[in-house]
Amino acid sequence: MEPHNFVYVTYILSTTEKVWDAITNPEITKKYWSDPLSKNPSHINVSEWKVGSEWKHVRMDDEKTVDLLGQVLEVNPPNKLVISWSRPEEINDPTKHSRVSFEIEAYANGLVRLAVTHVDLDSQMYKGISAGWPSVLSNLKTYLESGLTLAGHIK
Repeated sequence: MEPHNFVYVTYILSTTEKVWDAITNPEITKKYWSDPLSKNPSHINVSEWKVGSEWKHVRMDDEKTVDLLGQVLEVNPPNKLVISWSRPEEINDPTKHSRVSFEIEAYANGLVRLAVTHVDLDSQMYKGISAGWPSVLSNLKTYLESGLTLAGHIK
């Protein structure tokens, strides 16, 4: 079966530095990295953000469950971050890893263009991230532009 790829581009009224921090700072990620329509706990991304370092996508539940993990492949703050992406049970099988690139660039009139490209996805992961990335990135945009998350706007 051929792997799937996913690309999402959004424009955010912010700075490249603030978008970078929103992706890499756990104190910020926990504010928006959740499903705004559910009561599920948010997530944080934890890493030293250096090439070769591990990153973990940690659910903020009582157990601090690691839902995803991988390795930092490329770092160029505040413009580019590339990470490998794996389910914990598949971390030792590189053929099961996908790759995420965050490309952040100043666009025009105070806008930042954020392109997230997720490649080499299996069918199950593609289905999950096809709903997940748009939700997370919309929440990130709303948070950076208003200080609120989408959950704060839903009654």
